[in-house]
Amino acid sequence: MSAGGLLEKPQIIAHTQHSLSYTVFDCKWVPCSARLLCLGSFPRGTGVIQLYELQGGRLNLLREIEKSRPIKCGTFGAASLQQRYLATGDFGGNLNIWNLEAPEIPVYSVKGHKEIINSIDGVGGLGIGEGAPEIVTGSRDGTVKVWDPRQKDIPVASMEPAQGESTRDCWTVAFGNAYNQEERVVCAGYDNGDIKLFDLRSMTLRWETNIKNGVCSVEFDRKDINMNKLVATSLEGKFHVFDMRTQHPTKGFASVSEKAHKSTVWQVRHLPQNRDIFVTSGGAGNLHLWKYEYPAQRSKKDSEGTEMGIAGSVSLLQNVTLSTQPISSLDWSPDKRGLCVCSSFDQTVRVLIVTKLNKI
Repeated sequence: MSAGGLLEKPQIIAHTQHSLSYTVFDCKWVPCSARLLCLGSFPRGTGVIQLYELQGGRLNLLREIEKSRPIKCGTFGAASLQQRYLATGDFGGNLNIWNLEAPEIPVYSVKGHKEIINSIDGVGGLGIGEGAPEIVTGSRDGTVKVWDPRQKDIPVASMEPAQGESTRDCWTVAFGNAYNQEERVVCAGYDNGDIKLFDLRSMTLRWETNIKNGVCSVEFDRKDINMNKLVATSLEGKFHVFDMRTQHPTKGFASVSEKAHKSTVWQVRHLPQNRDIFVTSGGAGNLHLWKYEYPAQRSKKDSEGTEMGIAGSVSLLQNVTLSTQPISSLDWSPDKRGLCVCSSFDQTVRVLIVTKLNKI
């Protein structure tokens, strides 16, 4: 590579960081603002939501809200841009939706699961994805449930282990394929390495596979397009990129895997402004920035004449170590390319700037 090429490599710069007095499990940008949220658990066993504003290179605390149960995860994905309501899942299995302007009582609340809600995702809000605003929750109780906040108390879909099947801890859920009013899927990852793709239109299990290690995070490259790519990260340092455009009746979706980290890959997050770039966060406190390259052809015919997908390749653009503890959550700013926030188990939230992403 030429010297000029080296200069074009993106850099991951720590813009500011802030120490917290609690365990932080999730962090989120508030859409269309310079604000961000941290969600977690105080040492006394209560939950906390903190709202910060990024001002002049510093994070200023605007509001701290204490709740009875530790809060594990949150999403704005089912809210309108006008309201920007936050949906959270907590350690008691409760799904709550909060108006951050008046957060004393939730605007929607349901005891969604028997055990902790590990993961949450939203679609149909923020002008992203067609169809109804919906929230999906995945729990230690083994169930995956889809909620429409306009319908009280009852999930619109519930995916439970089959009769006689052992209950697996669901660690991660994500919406995809919401490109028109009818289509929508949910992908779920479990502690035994299972990945399941549920078709919400036909209420069927569309596809399943196993990646041999617990699935920590799944994410489609975009929710509001015909399924394109899905990344799944695992407990043993690997991630897998599945090409979701062509499903073979027996082989499923083509994929490429990469040994990315020496320890658990906690999360994957695609850059909102370029779906072929994504970041993975690791158990050793590091972030890796990746680019997916498509093959010359995305599908071919097998010996029977059936279409099957062809996986592309991934290349590492940059990596950085930020902490001695796992980076458990990360969120790209939907508004400013290259701006992201991440939290780690050293009780620190960091705002990062990734440079030169428009040159890739």
